[in-house]
Amino acid sequence: MLITVTRSGGFAGQEKLSALDTSGRTDAAALEELAKRAVTPVADGYRYRITVDDEVLDLQDPCLSDAQRTLIRTVLGVGA
Repeated sequence: MLITVTRSGGFAGQEKLSALDTSGRTDAAALEELAKRAVTPVADGYRYRITVDDEVLDLQDPCLSDAQRTLIRTVLGVGA
């Protein structure tokens, strides 16, 4: 399994991209299970796309910060 992670933002605004091939690794089964759980949506969980001017952020419940949750509640007029 090939797992790729991209990180962007932060103070310097730098992007870091890295990939990991699990084949041949002694921890392959654990990493593959972790990856599958990480990308599987929460059952009955909401997904959100927040667009502010040209910035787009895709989010998924329950992984929301307090600020994101408050913004969603305010804009949608319903709980997040």
